[in-house]
Amino acid sequence: MNESLAGMLLKGLVRSLPEEKRELYEYIVKMEDTLAQRAATSEHFISLLIEHAPHKKAAAHFDCSYGEILKRMREIEEELDDQLHTRLSKAKWLNCTCAIRRKKEEANHRTALYLFMI
Repeated sequence: MNESLAGMLLKGLVRSLPEEKRELYEYIVKMEDTLAQRAATSEHFISLLIEHAPHKKAAAHFDCSYGEILKRMREIEEELDDQLHTRLSKAKWLNCTCAIRRKKEEANHRTALYLFMI
């Protein structure tokens, strides 16, 4: 599966989350993404995560305990993962190249068209 398509599906799933879950998820992921962009290596990223502690900041921001934030994030991530796997299992690629070539009467061109169906 193309990573960009999975990413698009995930973004749609995040948008469909209830507001409370979506805000928490986006808050933490945005901080993690910012740290990932700053990191030169994976080890540097881990040290930035420890230093900046996105989950602890989220706990303070959302007025919850650290443990509650970890639990909620785990549940949200599991929910998103389940929904993503369900959508991906239903998805299929349809090769429409021949239909398009006949329509355009360009049988000698090497154009291919695929339609991604969910």
